[in-house]
Amino acid sequence: MSFFGKKKNFTTRDSWKITRSCLDLILECSRSNYPNEFGGLLRVGHDNKDVINEIVILPGTVAGESHAIFQLHMLPIDFSIVGTVHSHPSYSPRPSNADLHLFQKHGKVHIIAAKPYTEDSWKAYSYNGEKVEMSII
Repeated sequence: MSFFGKKKNFTTRDSWKITRSCLDLILECSRSNYPNEFGGLLRVGHDNKDVINEIVILPGTVAGESHAIFQLHMLPIDFSIVGTVHSHPSYSPRPSNADLHLFQKHGKVHIIAAKPYTEDSWKAYSYNGEKVEMSII
């Protein structure tokens, strides 16, 4: 199922783009929430569906040292949301089994930011947990 209850029919994209300001915000939110996880949703621009340029914070998101729980019933009807972002309080950006479960149900692309929350400590993944290239623009 997708964010909106429709059967998902995703194709794996070879690469995505993210704006520098959006990535900087993700990394700062991750640092600010440490040692808890940070979580949000990724939004593309209306004029360019290949560029992630915003994050959406859902009301009621619960963050702890080993989880960020999204209140998906608070999700707006917004077809520009393409995936999720969250941080790990460890040095590993590798997805856990719970992350993979989330990826498979919600969105096309997912970002995990790990300590020390720098440009070199995050990775992007497809809905099936495969690494995808994401260039910073």
